[in-house]
Amino acid sequence: MPVILGIESSCDETSAAVCVDGEILSNVIANQTIHAAYGGVVPELASRVHQQNIIPAVQQALLNAKVSKNDIDAVAFTRGPGLLGSLLVGVSFAKAFALGKNLPLIEVNHMQGHILAHFIDEPKPQFPFLCLTVSGGHTQIVLVKDYFDMQVVGQTTDDAAGEALDKTSKILGLPYPGGPMIDKYARLGKSDAFAFPEPNIPGLDFSFSGLKTSIMYFIRDNVAANPNFMEERMADICASVEKRVVTILLNKLKKAAVQYDIRDIALAGGVSANTGLRQGLTALGQEKGWNTFIPKFEYCTDNAAMIAIAGYHKYLKNDFVGQEVAPLARMPF
Repeated sequence: MPVILGIESSCDETSAAVCVDGEILSNVIANQTIHAAYGGVVPELASRVHQQNIIPAVQQALLNAKVSKNDIDAVAFTRGPGLLGSLLVGVSFAKAFALGKNLPLIEVNHMQGHILAHFIDEPKPQFPFLCLTVSGGHTQIVLVKDYFDMQVVGQTTDDAAGEALDKTSKILGLPYPGGPMIDKYARLGKSDAFAFPEPNIPGLDFSFSGLKTSIMYFIRDNVAANPNFMEERMADICASVEKRVVTILLNKLKKAAVQYDIRDIALAGGVSANTGLRQGLTALGQEKGWNTFIPKFEYCTDNAAMIAIAGYHKYLKNDFVGQEVAPLARMPF
């Protein structure tokens, strides 16, 4: 009955979780509000706040799980990808904790962690399945053959979907974080109010830079004609942008499902918290007869529960790393 302490610090959420025999007993997430004034994550500030948050987050996770430091059997941590300074805080803490308690260390790829979040709660997908993994930094379709046998079969050639939504929010003058603000306004607007282009990219790859540019010119031209355009049509703009991003993602996913003849389809990553994407995948799944899997909101954004569950499955394989391990801003999938 292994007890795994999970640590996540890849960007601006400091998170700690406890997993006991494959069951998540606690998942504490400390958000950083300091970045709102800058309209985006400032790496140096993020790493400093991680240093302030890491010990309280771990203490609270242990308290919530009713687990003692002496009960821990291994420490799982995000090694990468992510912001190097942020990763360094989590990796250093995990190494120090493991060294002090003479415990094994388990490295976790952040993107694999997002996918393995599907194994926290029931229902769980069956292997093989396809996972659309969408975040601010990544957009991928992953063929998941086993817990750690994953193949990226499609990915963005430029901007990620989350990045496109965040940059659109900046163009619209919305406060940080932008993605959730677009989601909020989109619920109030008409998704067919404006038509934005869908890029013609071969295969299963994505592109969002052209969409971002078309949105920028669309706003520029309409504001020139009517200075109050954004204020008057904000909800419709957000709904139309969100619809296009979602259709780009789901059209590629449909193609991948046919190509690999797979009916278990999962969604993961921070953008999987987007209401339009969740509803779109659910509706498409019903239309196509898929078994669709979407994590709870708390397991969509960056969190340590997904790191802990990944660490649990690595623990069962005795897949450990030594104290020489270092964070990787770019970590191979």
